[in-house]
Amino acid sequence: MYPEHLVAPMRLDLTNAGFREMKSAGEVNHELTESKGTALVVINSVCGCAAGTARPGVKLALSRSAKKPERLLTVFAGVDQEATAKVREFTLPYPPSSPSIALFKDGELIHFVQRQHIEGRSAEVIATHLEGVFEEVL
Repeated sequence: MYPEHLVAPMRLDLTNAGFREMKSAGEVNHELTESKGTALVVINSVCGCAAGTARPGVKLALSRSAKKPERLLTVFAGVDQEATAKVREFTLPYPPSSPSIALFKDGELIHFVQRQHIEGRSAEVIATHLEGVFEEVL
């Protein structure tokens, strides 16, 4: 587990952009099974690709897209272990991946961006991809 003082700025990067943190399995379950509508879930991470491309790409897509998910949610891998494990149950059959970006509609996974599709790509590429997904499915 990472110390809170280390991850606090990384948490703020998303919460300042309107994301709500989920820190327990119960919160994840509520958001993904009991709440209707669309939810974008970012599995946050301390790695460089989270800071350099995933978080900036998500925020850029949200700032430019006319269509947006109704709820913006996040868990932090390596910190919010219970919540992260629960989100990963909802992203099966994809293997655990952080950072990653999941889009749900009425609790059903409709799009997933794994770490392998984040690493080595620019924030602009990630943003453009997400904008296309939002336009197509929202």
